[in-house]
Amino acid sequence: MRCVLVEVLKEQINSHVICSESTMRVEVEKSSMHGIHEDHLRLNDGANTACRLRSNSTYVFADIPLSGCGTELEEDGDYLRFKNEITTFDDISDVITRKHLLEVQFYCQYPKRGNVTLAFTAHRPVVSVWDKGFGRFTYQFEFYTNDQYQEMVDPTLYPVVYEIKSRIYMQIEATSTVNNTVLFVESCRASPYDNQNSQRTYSIIENGCDVDSTVQIHSPSHPRQFRFSMKAFKFIGMYDQVYISCTVLMCEAGRPNTRASQGCVSSTTSATSHHHHRKREAAVESDRHFVSQGPLRLKRAAESSESSALHLNLNLVFIAGCLLAAVGMISAVVMYKARMSKVKYQPLSTDDR
Repeated sequence: MRCVLVEVLKEQINSHVICSESTMRVEVEKSSMHGIHEDHLRLNDGANTACRLRSNSTYVFADIPLSGCGTELEEDGDYLRFKNEITTFDDISDVITRKHLLEVQFYCQYPKRGNVTLAFTAHRPVVSVWDKGFGRFTYQFEFYTNDQYQEMVDPTLYPVVYEIKSRIYMQIEATSTVNNTVLFVESCRASPYDNQNSQRTYSIIENGCDVDSTVQIHSPSHPRQFRFSMKAFKFIGMYDQVYISCTVLMCEAGRPNTRASQGCVSSTTSATSHHHHRKREAAVESDRHFVSQGPLRLKRAAESSESSALHLNLNLVFIAGCLLAAVGMISAVVMYKARMSKVKYQPLSTDDR
């Protein structure tokens, strides 16, 4: 037997990160990437054409929005941390790679309390993807004010504030140049973080089936829309916000073996059936894509009772004023009686002079 010692060395990659109020700019020096071609580098969201890396004679670089390109949000009590990474790939549409030659992780950290928090746009933009057989299409995930779906919540008002148990109205809409297609929402989950790998999640829809008992499905205006609502809730613990994320895909309308035609299925049936029909009819449905929106913030008890507290304070002021007036009246009477008690009566003179 022989013992072979292999020493694995990590090369130093020279990179720079510039953090602004709404974007991250990452720059990687080409001279430090030995044997790696820039065309085989990607960010977390490699399918989004708006998130492709660019280059010049010196750097490979990208300007990345804090709310896009696969950027993940982590937070603790004091900071928001936006993370992304540059990795190598074989095919831009693959979910795995066997050429993992480079990994450049980077992040920008912002204090929760400060001017930058006011400038951060929480609203998630439209997701643009490209899929073989379906071309280029987009997903838009939005919140609405009521079940009429006429008024979308203004993106500048995010995070959206709800009272607990009030109904949240959501819509996912796909646009595509390919006709005769339908949108299918396979799963939706809630999490206190904008991170699809978050350990703390709550299932809303699973395998096309409603899991949360308050979920209501609303009629769409066309097959590439999905409208649903649920009652607002709060994660137990020190969490003050909720993100909603869904796994979605596009299917050819009218085909019997697509995921959309199957609808709600059990997890076991879904895994077996999906593997079977994907091998036979891969062109009739797209890959699964991840969309998210948020955050939602529940109105604190102090905020929800603000108006009642105001009325209570006014009542207290009125009562206090009445008490002070009463005390003033009692004091005046006592002082008047005290002065009256000090008056001495003098007998009138009987002198007739």
